[in-house]
Amino acid sequence: MIDTDGSRLPGSDDRGFDVFRDNLSQAFVPVVAEEGADGFRGRIRLADLGSMRLAHIVAGAHTVHRTTKIIRRGDPDFYKLSLQSSGRSLLRQADRDSILTAGDMALYDTNQPYDLRLDGPFEMIVLFFPRNLLNLPERSMKAITGRRISGDNSLPRLITPFMTGLTERMDQHAPETNRLLGDALLDMLAAATADELGIDDETSSGSRQPTMLREVKDYIEENLGDLMLDPTSIAAAHHISPRYLRKLFEAEGESASRWIRKRRLEGCRRDLGTQDLAHLSVSRIASRWGFTDAAHFSRLFRSTYGQSPREFRQHTHSASSRSPVDEAV
Repeated sequence: MIDTDGSRLPGSDDRGFDVFRDNLSQAFVPVVAEEGADGFRGRIRLADLGSMRLAHIVAGAHTVHRTTKIIRRGDPDFYKLSLQSSGRSLLRQADRDSILTAGDMALYDTNQPYDLRLDGPFEMIVLFFPRNLLNLPERSMKAITGRRISGDNSLPRLITPFMTGLTERMDQHAPETNRLLGDALLDMLAAATADELGIDDETSSGSRQPTMLREVKDYIEENLGDLMLDPTSIAAAHHISPRYLRKLFEAEGESASRWIRKRRLEGCRRDLGTQDLAHLSVSRIASRWGFTDAAHFSRLFRSTYGQSPREFRQHTHSASSRSPVDEAV
C-alpha cells in the first residue's frame, strides 16, 4: 500500500461518496465509511515521501470506522497523524473522545479501533507511516494516541508549516526529492513527538536509525546473491533516500557497498572451506554470492585474506583432512 506511486487516486477529483470511500481504504488502511449528507463531494491527493505517505483531503461530512474485524485482516502497523486545516472532527480511540478544530492535530494507531466523524465540509492533511519508524516507547505512544494535540503545542507548531508546504507543492517534486523531504520530516516528527511526550532528547535523537540499520542489514543478508543488490536498490526497497542510507552506515564508519562486499566475501570464504561444496568451482561459488567477474573476485579475496580463493581452498581442505595421528607426527 505504501509503495503506490502517483499524486492522485483514480477518480479522486471531487467525486461522489462511493469512489471517495474506496479511495480512503486504498490510500491508508481498510475502513468502513458512511456518508453524512446528500450531495457529497470529496477529493484526495497523495504524495509518497519515501517511507511515508502524505495525503491532502478536502471533503464533505462523513464518518469513518476502523473496526476490530477489519484490523484482524492485516495492515495494522501504521500511525496516522492528521492536521485539521479547516472544519471540525471528532476522533474516538482508546476510550478517548477528542474534538479537533483548525490547527489541531491527532495521532491515531491503525492497530487499534477508531471512529472519526467529520461534521461538515473540511480540509485535512494526513501523514501515514509505519509505526516502527518513530521507535519511541510504546507506553509513551499510548499516552498520545487518540487525543487532541492543540495547535499551540510544540508538535503542531514545528510540523504544520512543513506539512502544509509539502501539500502546496505536492506535484512539483521528483521522487528522489520526495524521499529526501520524507527523511527530514520523519526526523523532525520523531524529535517533536518525543518533546510532546517529555522524552529526553538523548533518547530520541537518532532513535529510528539503529532499527532501520538492522532492517537494512537483514535485507542485505537475504539478498547477497542478487546481482542487482546495490545502495540504490536497497534505499528504494526501504523507501529511504540513498543519502539517508549513507548516513545509517556512516554511524558505524562503514558504507553500504563495503558492507555488501564484506558479507559476500565472508560467504565465499565459508563455502570455499566447506568440504561438502568441494564439487563446485571457485567461479561458481563466487557467482552464488553475487560476484560475476572471476578475476575481480580473486583480487578482492587475495587482498582481504592474503591468499587466492584456490590457495585458501586447498590449504583449508588439506588441513581438515589430516588425521589426529598426522597432526601428532
